[in-house]
Amino acid sequence: MNSLFPIFLKIENLQTLVVGGGYVGLEKVTALLSNAPHAPVTLVSPEIRQEIVDLAEQHPNLQLIYDSYAIKYLDNNDLVIVATNDKAVNIQVQTDCKTRRILVNVADTPDLCDFYLSSVVKKGDLKIAISTNGKSPTFAKRFREVLEDILPDSLQETLDNLQAIRNRLKGDFQHKMERLNEITKVMKS
Repeated sequence: MNSLFPIFLKIENLQTLVVGGGYVGLEKVTALLSNAPHAPVTLVSPEIRQEIVDLAEQHPNLQLIYDSYAIKYLDNNDLVIVATNDKAVNIQVQTDCKTRRILVNVADTPDLCDFYLSSVVKKGDLKIAISTNGKSPTFAKRFREVLEDILPDSLQETLDNLQAIRNRLKGDFQHKMERLNEITKVMKS
């Protein structure tokens, strides 16, 4: 049973640390910045891929630290993503995060994760997150591609129209919800 609680974080209001500057680190930083280009992200690694350096030039809120992981790098962070190929470092970061009550994701190690990064479908303001409970990120990626293909690009216009209707509605919250449910019922057909 998938008991994960889906949530969307305002990552631009949180300080995120990525440990690892290789391919997986690039993948995680890219995911963070493609969803929130102004998110404050720090990446620490003794070696950092050129693609990450290039991203840092485009994103002033991406700070790069050329160093091995040390517990001091957890200071002032709300979220940590571990993306190294060193199991001992991964376990140490996870243990340190637990001690400090910082949420942590250790790439490709579901048992060490407090949260998973989902595959994301984006169509304007619509964002759909897909999770397989850590079982198959590849399936989540393929399913995302299917949804991207079948969801029309005109969804943003629909969302804008619904927002305009919502803004014009009078009455209390319950009345507005009932009215919006009535208007959007056609989507089930």
